[in-house]
Amino acid sequence: MSPAAQSATIAIELLWSWSMSRGLFDRGIATLSFDTEQIWGYVDTFGEQQFSERYPGAIEAHDQLLGRLIKGNIRATWFVVGAMTLPGSQGGRDERMDGLPKSWTSKVPAGTENTAPLWYRRSFFDRLRQATPQQEIGLHGGLAHVVWDHPEVSREVAERELAQGVRAMKEAGVTPLTFSHPRERERYHDLLPKYGIRCYRSRTPTLAFRLGKTLPGAALRLADEMRCAAPPPVWPVRKNGMWTVPASLFLYPIGQSRTRLAPLQSRIARFRKGIEVAARHKGVFHYCFHPDNLAESPDGFSMLDEMLESLTRARDAGDIEISPMGDIAEFMERRQPTSVN
Repeated sequence: MSPAAQSATIAIELLWSWSMSRGLFDRGIATLSFDTEQIWGYVDTFGEQQFSERYPGAIEAHDQLLGRLIKGNIRATWFVVGAMTLPGSQGGRDERMDGLPKSWTSKVPAGTENTAPLWYRRSFFDRLRQATPQQEIGLHGGLAHVVWDHPEVSREVAERELAQGVRAMKEAGVTPLTFSHPRERERYHDLLPKYGIRCYRSRTPTLAFRLGKTLPGAALRLADEMRCAAPPPVWPVRKNGMWTVPASLFLYPIGQSRTRLAPLQSRIARFRKGIEVAARHKGVFHYCFHPDNLAESPDGFSMLDEMLESLTRARDAGDIEISPMGDIAEFMERRQPTSVN
């Protein structure tokens, strides 16, 4: 399908979603979701040294983000890679890793949170689980952040990854009900309800993200950032036997090479526009990022503070509500319990 045809299809999908959802909410909703993965998200990309150089202070960034949400009385959805919840493991030799691609598991070190903190973060997971206001904890991909459309990932491998991720999280005290696919690469949706998942985050409905990691996609994402384009409002949809809440916008990278072309202020401007559009249309502004992303720049948390200030101001004015994904799915289930796929 050509980019023009894809763009037209996206416009039709958004218009249909808006028309079907008119009057659904009393006001706009803001949803924050974080793919919480640390180095698990980069197993197939680079190692610990490169990760630490690109995201200095990534470990501390998770606690700083949680602290700001607690201070602002904000509930968010944290999608956590299952292996991060382990106190430690035998690495690629661990029985939990059996059946997963060796190209992934061979790079996983044996150790504990004390010896391999980029991999295992049980103490943070416990703080997250006990936080007030209560944070929603979902599953990101499964045990080891295996990408579900990878050539080595069959249906059986994806199910093993999912099952072991759910197992690890349950052993850490949480039964995940929400889910996000690694890198928005969706597949095997029918496996999710089998393991208790009721709601998942689906792909961003804009052409820039539909084009993926291609040159046209990268060019469109940069263009949207440079012109501070307003992200689209989204609405929950019953799909694949579950509720899905599409992403509206992912944080554009804030490293030095990107901010030369698109200043950091564009991220704040687009965030504010997302809130305004959701309030105007009584839809959902679903903003997503990785906690590590905030460590890519020394100004990452000052940027976040401005975003959260705008968010809480809109909430306190009654323009929007702030809800995790699972609450939206529960609302939809009460309102439309007999909805068909």
